[in-house]
Amino acid sequence: MILSVSRRTDIPAFYADWFLHRLKAGYSAWTNPFNGVKSYVAYSNTRLIVFWSKNPKPLLTTGGCLDYLAEKGINTYIQFTLNDYVAERLERGVPDLQERIDTFKRLVDRLGFGKVIWRFDPMILTDTIGIDELLSKAQNIGDQLKGYTEKMVFSYADIRTYRKVQVNLTKNNINFREFEEEDMQAIARGLSVLNGSWGYALATCGEKVDLEPYGIVHNKCIDDDLMIKYFSEDQKLMDFLGVEIVKGDLFNPEVTIIKRKNNKDKGQRAFCGCIVSKDIGEYNTCPHLCEYCYANTSKETAVRNWQQHKLNPFAETIIEK
Repeated sequence: MILSVSRRTDIPAFYADWFLHRLKAGYSAWTNPFNGVKSYVAYSNTRLIVFWSKNPKPLLTTGGCLDYLAEKGINTYIQFTLNDYVAERLERGVPDLQERIDTFKRLVDRLGFGKVIWRFDPMILTDTIGIDELLSKAQNIGDQLKGYTEKMVFSYADIRTYRKVQVNLTKNNINFREFEEEDMQAIARGLSVLNGSWGYALATCGEKVDLEPYGIVHNKCIDDDLMIKYFSEDQKLMDFLGVEIVKGDLFNPEVTIIKRKNNKDKGQRAFCGCIVSKDIGEYNTCPHLCEYCYANTSKETAVRNWQQHKLNPFAETIIEK
């Protein structure tokens, strides 16, 4: 019913044509990286797609994914990771910052306000990026997105937890440091001040730290509340979510929303609030080549798999051999 496209790789940026082909075919497959077993995902009942991307511009192509989803009446919203690590060259594969901001605005014009969410993810501390620099970068982007988004989601780079990230940063000579509690509080305090101008909903992704005193809540990126807010007319989706919407009458016009089931995805991290979905991506396939990447074992592996994909671009899996 709900597809996540994808936490594991940037499908909109690099595999949009593949995904459109698989949508029309009605299914795709992915290979489990731990045991090599191939699993199949059918799309016949899909009612909503959540895209994750640092460069979703290919979705705007005429005759592309968004046109097809609109034609088929499939709902969608986008988690758009829009960072500014240009000077530090931490995200060498993404377009120029202003181009990405323009893409963000074009997607909002296309999908509607509230259906493109700004992510500053992750925030990272290095020998050249401190708290003031992070807040300045966030302010620059946040000021330009006013009127185009209602939410900012962010996370703190958790390098100790992901050995792959630590290895990649060390290998690429990035002098990082972990966030301490006081760093997290300082960032939250600064964002809260900036939000006096923005008026966004502020939320953290997968973070344990409690920042509610600053008006910052724990996010759920695959979000049933957002689905109810924008896609409540899709009865099949509401039925899947266990949501009953009771409309008011002439004397009591208020709408009552009743949630009859807990949809939290128990397979995610402890502090992830996402509801159940099916992710169709594969690790080690993103050629953005961000220095801090958690989804690629190495740049070389990602590039090799990207080249492999181009040999058979419409296969069942992203890197079918």
